[in-house]
Amino acid sequence: MAEYISAEGLEKLKRELEQLKTVERRAIAERLEAAKALGDLSENAEYQEAKEAQSLVEGKIQELEEMLRDIVVIQKPTNATNVQIGSTIEVESRHGKETFTIVGSEEADPLQGRISNESPMGQAFLGKNVGDQQQIKTPGGLETYTILKIM
Repeated sequence: MAEYISAEGLEKLKRELEQLKTVERRAIAERLEAAKALGDLSENAEYQEAKEAQSLVEGKIQELEEMLRDIVVIQKPTNATNVQIGSTIEVESRHGKETFTIVGSEEADPLQGRISNESPMGQAFLGKNVGDQQQIKTPGGLETYTILKIM
């Protein structure tokens, strides 16, 4: 399944992958060598911890590499008449005006107004136009949102 991400988010993932492949791998290799020098590996807690850390780092590297293969970079829509992935929208509800940006799940941060296209709220807004009202089930109950602007 494709993972939607902004160009900035893609660069962040690439930097994280590079950090893991270079700095983290090297640090773990050094820990393993130091632990081996201590002798008997069967009872060497330092060696076991380093092997576990190595396993976690290698798993994260694999996860990021797989994710990067399936990534679709979000192009910010220009002059969009309906809500799309990458759109920033201004909505109004009983809580007042709020601004949301529809992003891929990897970059979602609801507290910063970045909602996932896969979330109930994101799905409810996709394809809608200015003036449309959407009733969305939220943790606080059913909420009605009116789309004021698509930016």
